[in-house]
Parts: sequence; C-alpha cells; structure tokens
Amino acid sequence: MDTNMCKLEAKDFKSDQYVRWCPGCGDHAVLAVLHKAMAEVGIPTHRTAVISGIGCSSRLPYYMNTYGFHTIHGRAAAIATGVKTANPDLSVWVISGDGDSLAIGGNHFIHAIRRNVNLNIILFNNRIYGLTKGQYSPTSDRGFISKSSPYGTVEDPFIPAELCLGARGKFFARAIDVDMKNLQYCMQESAKHEGASVVEVLVNCVIFNDGIHRSYAMKDVRDDRTIMLQHGEKMIFGKDRNKGLVLDGLKLKAVTIGEDGYTIDDVLVHDAHEPDVTMHNMLAMMGGELPIALGVIRDVQDISYEKAVHQQIADVQAKKSQRTLEELLLTDSYWEVK
Repeated sequence: MDTNMCKLEAKDFKSDQYVRWCPGCGDHAVLAVLHKAMAEVGIPTHRTAVISGIGCSSRLPYYMNTYGFHTIHGRAAAIATGVKTANPDLSVWVISGDGDSLAIGGNHFIHAIRRNVNLNIILFNNRIYGLTKGQYSPTSDRGFISKSSPYGTVEDPFIPAELCLGARGKFFARAIDVDMKNLQYCMQESAKHEGASVVEVLVNCVIFNDGIHRSYAMKDVRDDRTIMLQHGEKMIFGKDRNKGLVLDGLKLKAVTIGEDGYTIDDVLVHDAHEPDVTMHNMLAMMGGELPIALGVIRDVQDISYEKAVHQQIADVQAKKSQRTLEELLLTDSYWEVK
C-alpha cells in the first residue's frame, strides 16, 4: 500500500466525543491502540474511513477523527466493500463484534474475505451480545448460560479463525485486549496487508461476560497458556521459554525442550507467508492442552478485489473505443417502444 507516510500522533485520530463504553470494558483498550496504530501507519485522517455495524464495539467511529459510517446490523463489511471499491485510495477499517459479523452479518463477512477486499476488519470477540443486554452469541461455548439460554446453549460456536480461513482468508491475527503491544503490532500488520485482513481481539465484557478469557488472558497464566507467533521464529512459549510446538504425526504437540528427547531443533518455525493453509489452521484452532495462538497467524499476499475490478475496467476500456452516449444507446441492438 502506498501510504504517503507523514508524521502523525495518536491524538490526531481522536475525536472530541465522550466515549460511551462501560468503565473497564476492553473496548477502551482497543480504541486507544487503534489510535496509536493508525498514527504509526501514517495514513492521513482524510484518507481513512472507519465503518461499523451495530453493537457496543460499533460505536467506535464516533471516537475517530476520520471519515466514518455507523451502519446497520451486520452490514458493515458490505458497505465497506462499496466504499473501498469506489475509492481504492482510502484506508478502510471495519469495526464489528462477534454477534454483528458472525450472526446477522455472517454472509457479508465471509464474502468480503473470499473476495479479498482490502479491508482491515477488527473483530471484537467477547462471546456475548452486550448492547442488547447479555444474550449468547455465535462464539459462546456449548452449555453457556445467558439470558437467552437459561439452561445452557445447545449449539457449538463459530471459531472466527476457522471461518476466516475457510473463506480463503489471506490474513488472520489474534490478540488479547490487555496485551496492547501485540494488539498494536497486529493492527499495523493488518494495515500493511493488501487484501482482506481480520484481527480477532479477545475482549472482556465486564458487565455480562466478565472473565470469559481469564484462563489464558490473566498475566499469571498467559505465558503458559498462550504462544506469541512471529514469522521466521521458533514456536516457543512458557514462563521459562522452555516449551515448544512440534509435529506429532499429523497433529501439533506441546513439549518441554530438553525432556523426552526433544531439542530446540525439533521445535517448528512459524511461516506466516506459507500459501498452504493447513498449518495456519492447526495453529489457529489450538486450545485445551495446547496454548492459544496469538500474533499474526497467516499473512499471504494476493491481488485484492478492488484492484482486480479497476484493472478489469481499464482492460475493457483499452480494447473498446470511446463512444458518445448516443452511440452507446443506438449502435447495438435496441427496441423502439411505441
């Protein structure tokens, strides 16, 4: 992307609006990091558009000193596709929640990814409907008790990474709201990527789903329950940096380096640019006995939708001579209605 880099600060992207999120909500951290990330990327505010759907997270465009559009439920990706296709020079960000993008907006979400529209999609995942006061969402676990499932849900959840990669996604990253350093890195890498990019942010809802990410997000367990992936580096994790991921047949396995015959040479190296999605899918789906993967999991370049559209228009125009409106209307077959 030609960013026309200029010196910007986080405050340049802040609006003068009061931020209407609950105190302690993880959305505050995402907003603060987004301001910093946009400043680091260096695309001016007048060349940036932030599009959202409906939900707590979708209030975010009001807090940006950029172009913005607070659209309707589930339609942010569709409207953002139109914005980007009509004006490819804009840096377009989509702000959406797990309910907004994966339920009513699921169709638009997967097709924006499949088409590879150059959008930066920030998916706030708190595994609950917060704005409508605590119903279970498409990412809530089976058995989850909520106002709309008082005896527990009987559905299996979507895993955003699985959905994204299944839709032929070229970029997927994951971050936790309390790890602002990794979150900013993921956002900046998303902005650099040409094509649809999804950054899933594991956000805490302090009112309706407090602590849902506690088992791996808390500082005292995070080193052992998560793994920070870096392209070209060994997949090592743990408080003592002595654990790693290896292949055990066709599955990933967590081992302790120096035990059971495993050495550092056995630990896998992360390749975010590998076109084959198999390893990226395995990493993105980890959990349970394996650590949750954070950072940029997949980053593969391909032509973006809007570039392909404009290239097609240019190719067709080059093959056909320019004609007046009258010629367009009367040259080819037509019918006269009397």
